[in-house]
Amino acid sequence: MGGPAAPRENAEFDRDVVIVGGGPTGSTAGVFTARYGLDTVIFDRGRSSIQRCAYLENFPGFPAGIDIETLYELLHDHAAEAGCAVVSDLVESVEREDGGFAVETQDGRRVTARRVVAATRYGGEYLRGFGDEAMFETYEYDGEERHRFDRSYPEHDGTTPIEGLYVASPSRAADRQAIIAAGRGARVAITLVEEARGDRGYPEPLTDRYDWVRRESALDDEWSDRDRWREHFRDRLPDGHGRSEERLAELCEHEIDRRLATYIPADERERRAERGQRRLVAHIDDDIVLEAAQELEADRRSSGGD
Repeated sequence: MGGPAAPRENAEFDRDVVIVGGGPTGSTAGVFTARYGLDTVIFDRGRSSIQRCAYLENFPGFPAGIDIETLYELLHDHAAEAGCAVVSDLVESVEREDGGFAVETQDGRRVTARRVVAATRYGGEYLRGFGDEAMFETYEYDGEERHRFDRSYPEHDGTTPIEGLYVASPSRAADRQAIIAAGRGARVAITLVEEARGDRGYPEPLTDRYDWVRRESALDDEWSDRDRWREHFRDRLPDGHGRSEERLAELCEHEIDRRLATYIPADERERRAERGQRRLVAHIDDDIVLEAAQELEADRRSSGGD
């Protein structure tokens, strides 16, 4: 999961993060927020624009392309593995409530959250409750005046004038290509995580976070020493940070725990590699798996293998 989970942001809310939309944008955003430890739910009714594609041939990692149904299953499986709840439901409205948001769904769910990520390419009507007309623009279609979400409303990093509301899609930064949508989801999620770290007391520039797993062999003697990490933490503190020594020590030790947990030994790397491949096999049609196994067995026999 990328290190020790951070504590819940605010127990007054049902969730730390609600993501509206479970396509490449929303699912990717959920992977990043959940891996940091933010309690995240993705609402997705399966109306992602990618489902209009017949077949996807330009998403890296799939040399012969991938059918949309399998990709969608993989996206949701990954989000769930990271810790997201993935719920098949349509969000009808998002409104401000007690410093956070209240999310109402078509099936009658009501969920409160500290932060919301809009990740649906179409529409945006569920955001009308904010009463911010700057969110929408007027255009003419077939002689009629219509309204749609203004893609220039969010900043490049997904932030908006409404604190805690992020827009991953629709936006000018998110193109019609699935891989760009996924990257946009990651960019917005990283912004969200860094702002959450700021709220938890991390001063700039210590709010930055990298989500990666490294080889334990890369951890030399210098950086195996917690005192070296403490020195690094202190060196990056800005003047006038305003945190107490007790709070700084707490943040520092948690950050050291998280950083050290990202280094894994060789046997753990091998275990994860095998588990990852088995997880992929679970999404392949059984008949294809059996056919491939039979072909491998035939090749082994023809080459004189045991």
